[in-house]
Amino acid sequence: MEVNTPPDGSHQRANPILVGTACGIGAALLFGLSPPLVKLLLPASTPAMLAGLLYLGAGLGLLAVRLVSRWRRIGNAGREAQLRRSDLAPLVGVIVTGGIVGPVLMLVGLGRVSGSVGSLLLNLEAPFTIALAVVFFREHLGRREALAALVIVAAAALLSFQSGEVHADWLGVLALAGACLSWGLDNNLTQRLSVRDPVAVVQVKALGAGACNVALALVLGAKVPSGPYLLIAGIVGLACYGVSILLDVYALRLLGAAREAALFASAPFVGALASVIILGERLSARGVGALLVMALGVVLLVRARHAHPHTHEPLEHDHLHAHDEHHQHEHPPGMDTSEPHSHAHSHAPLTHDHPHVSDLHHRHPHRKS
Repeated sequence: MEVNTPPDGSHQRANPILVGTACGIGAALLFGLSPPLVKLLLPASTPAMLAGLLYLGAGLGLLAVRLVSRWRRIGNAGREAQLRRSDLAPLVGVIVTGGIVGPVLMLVGLGRVSGSVGSLLLNLEAPFTIALAVVFFREHLGRREALAALVIVAAAALLSFQSGEVHADWLGVLALAGACLSWGLDNNLTQRLSVRDPVAVVQVKALGAGACNVALALVLGAKVPSGPYLLIAGIVGLACYGVSILLDVYALRLLGAAREAALFASAPFVGALASVIILGERLSARGVGALLVMALGVVLLVRARHAHPHTHEPLEHDHLHAHDEHHQHEHPPGMDTSEPHSHAHSHAPLTHDHPHVSDLHHRHPHRKS
């Protein structure tokens, strides 16, 4: 059996925390562009039909990217761990929670509350994601990281607040809260799937959600738009949904769902600026203040450092990896060990101290200070 040796100093790898942070911010940037673009497209279709077309554009576009990447052997194409039959349950879960239940509850809720109430309630996705990640999925946020997340979410709520008539009923409030809870569960389930090929995960998720939303729209009496509209919706869906969700899956893999949710909550920052440029809207003084507060929260989250002696429990799984200090294992003779690569491998118990976040290798208990 061939045993790995630690990489020498001549082969430096990018800091996964910084890479994950960049992916999370990139996902928020792209998704933040979608509201003003969707607002331009919405008058010619229905919300359910447009949502389905955006998801289908994302799924079909990523399918093309995946085929071309495998053909041209670009990046890590073919090296990622592939989806398995055991992944069916969480895949169905993300399609149902994120692509069906969440959007349907959102449509129900928005029809029963005023715009200001709806905008504020939709900010519950981040705290719900963080709460589920910490309480049920063994993630951890330090005090500084939790404060940074709170600052970002509070700034997003302030930014999305709209003056005007305020009205709501309990069913609308519960529906919007349920939508955010569904998306929070979707985020955490997607984090569990992030060990697999992210392009394949997002492709399946987008195609499943797109097909369900289009079917729902047709049942409700909507018509399929014309060819040019379909093309434009597909391009917007690929960029603002497909690539955004793909970057988000990488952020989930490298940072965990709690930190990813805090970063993704900055998406309204981009949406507000894009609305000024694309729709000619004005940014109020309150909006400028909210953006500055949100930027402060992102800086605090990025600069937060979490390190302490910790022990890795024995673990066996399959994912894309390189031979770092966490991956010192044997390979059968003849296996291609060029890095990075994926295969089933075992982790022996290991105790050490280094900066880390709640990625798939760092879900350990923490002492209460």
